[in-house]
Amino acid sequence: MAKLTYLILHCTATPEGREVSRADIREWHLSAAPRGRGWKQVGYSDLIHLDGKVENLVPYNEDEVVDPWEVTNGVAGINSRCRHVVYAGGCDKKGAARDTRTAAQTESLTDYVFKTLAAHPAIRIGGHNQFNKGKACPSFCVPTWLESIGVPAKNIYTP
Repeated sequence: MAKLTYLILHCTATPEGREVSRADIREWHLSAAPRGRGWKQVGYSDLIHLDGKVENLVPYNEDEVVDPWEVTNGVAGINSRCRHVVYAGGCDKKGAARDTRTAAQTESLTDYVFKTLAAHPAIRIGGHNQFNKGKACPSFCVPTWLESIGVPAKNIYTP
């Protein structure tokens, strides 16, 4: 068990306007190749739907420790210290990376960030692309967005 250190933001890398379900994510992550990745656990704790509804995918408590049953597979090598949240979208209709967050998703993600900060004042927040330079996910600049919504600099992850 490790201390919760990071909140990492992701996108599903699906086309703008396409809803994603819990079943989709389970298929992508848990099914054997070539359909899925063959993981033992999905990559995200929570999913933010197009309408802004937040759906829990892997239960977790709000303490400072990431218990083994809370670990999700969002960023290899640091998952035991992370919580991962994903929004449905992140690509344009042709599949290119693009910030496709709806107003409702942006509002929910903002609330999610501030609730997480209230529960974990020392947490550092970043985008998947900051931890894995080969990724476009979450298709927007997380540090710039966090600064724009008033997240303290000490909580914004910078590599």
